[in-house]
Order: sequence, then C-alpha cells, then structure tokens
Amino acid sequence: MNKHFSSGSLLKIAAAALALSLSFSNRADAQNFMDVTKPVLEDYFAPASAAPASPDAKGFILRWALLEPLPRPEIRTNAIFTDTYLKDAFSQVWTDALSAAPKDGKKIKLGKKEFTMWHFYDSKRYNVKLYRFATGLGLHPTEALFLATTVINAPEDMTVRLAVGSNSASQWWLNGEEVLLLSGDRRMVVDDCVSKKITLKAGANVLRGAVINGPGMSDFCVRFLDENGKPVKNITITNN
Repeated sequence: MNKHFSSGSLLKIAAAALALSLSFSNRADAQNFMDVTKPVLEDYFAPASAAPASPDAKGFILRWALLEPLPRPEIRTNAIFTDTYLKDAFSQVWTDALSAAPKDGKKIKLGKKEFTMWHFYDSKRYNVKLYRFATGLGLHPTEALFLATTVINAPEDMTVRLAVGSNSASQWWLNGEEVLLLSGDRRMVVDDCVSKKITLKAGANVLRGAVINGPGMSDFCVRFLDENGKPVKNITITNN
C-alpha cells in the first residue's frame, strides 16, 4: 500500500529525528547511533590472496598493503596542505620500520606506546576508500595520515606515467624516487595528476603513497598510462 506524506508530516518527522539526535548524552553516542547504518569493511575490501593480481578493466591498481591510519589531531582544515607543509609532513614518514617489506597483520612499534599494523587488501572499487578502511577496523578516519604500498611486476622495461587522484593531499614514490605530489584541499578525481615519463623496470617495482586528510572522506585511485595515454594492464600486482 502506497502512503503519501504531506509537507507537514515530513516536517514532523524531521523534527523528531533532530530531537532524537539531541537526546544523546554526547557526540560520541550520536556518532555510534549513526554508525549502525554504515557499510562494513567487506563492502569495500576483500583480503588479498597469495596469487598475483591484475589491474581492473581500466587499469586501476586494486591490491594494496594499507597501514592503519596514523593520527594527526592537529589538522583541522585541509587548506594547510601546501607543497611546503606536505614535503615536511612526508619527509620522515617512511621510517626503517615502515620501509621494510610489510607483513599482513603484524604489529609495528612506532614509539614507546604507539603501535600500528599493515593490512593486505584488494579494493572492490577502483578508488580505494581509506575512510571506510579506517571505520571498518573501528579506527578514527579523519585527521589522519594513511600509508599505502604495493609491488608492480613488469614483464619488461616500460616507459609509463603514473596517474593519481586523491582526497585529500598525497605524495607518491616509485622505487624510492618521488614521482608525484598532490597538494591542496582536493577531491578524488581520476587521473587528477599525471607524472612525467618514468620507467617501470622489468621485474618488481615498489610503489608507495602517503595520503593525508583533515575532516571529511578520504580515498585514492592509481593507474599507469602508456606513452599513448592508454591504461597499462599487462602488469601484475603483489604485496611483496
């Protein structure tokens, strides 16, 4: 049976919802109430298998080792993400502990009482949903620094360009060399920034990224483009 609501009824419903939200004793209670309807981690990610993965039909890299978000509570706005700020923020991010080959589920000690952990996942979408990754693990998703790494296996030396979109700012390295910096308060847009010509060497190539965000959602998408601007798909992706 179809029901039609008058504008007055809709206003009453909205008022009731507002009253319910205000009835919570604190912001955390209200957030927990809202979180009940949020999608779970499995809606966005699947555990990475031991078999090598391939890019998707449009060349996007879906297999990543993702580090649990590192809190950055001082970030209250994304407007601070200038080139200078980012280069300083990212300059010490790949410590010896984090630069070592990641191991799925192994805790890493960063300080006297600070630990973090790598997780190996295949994204179910072309854009890797970092916000959902964090909330799916029960972690705070904003005011945070996310690290991602993967291994690109090329059949031969290949001249390519790295194409990245991220929300918000990010920096990317291939085999230890910086190839892209996306600064400013930005939304995730496919191929938002494209690198100069770089070389995927025959064999294994380590691709790393750091994504930093203040308030709001966070995600990224990555693929390689050939010399004609077409997606590179004749590669495989592994975690190590």
